Amino acid sequence: MIETIACSMLIIAIAMLFLAIKVVVRKNGTMSSMHIHDSKAMKERGIHCVMDQDREERMRAKRISEKLKKLAKEN
Repeated sequence: MIETIACSMLIIAIAMLFLAIKVVVRKNGTMSSMHIHDSKAMKERGIHCVMDQDREERMRAKRISEKLKKLAKEN
């Protein structure tokens, strides 16, 4: 049991050390953004954040429902 805890703590310590080294080595000392909307590669592929996709889909659905209401009133 103690060996498992010691190994776990060692792994966590090594991970923290690598993160600290990454922050120190970087020019401005910050980590890069992990958000999809900040990724150049994702933008090139046309992949958006789920929140942006949801907003776009709601707007599209709203436009469609408004068009259907207009058609229903005309008929």
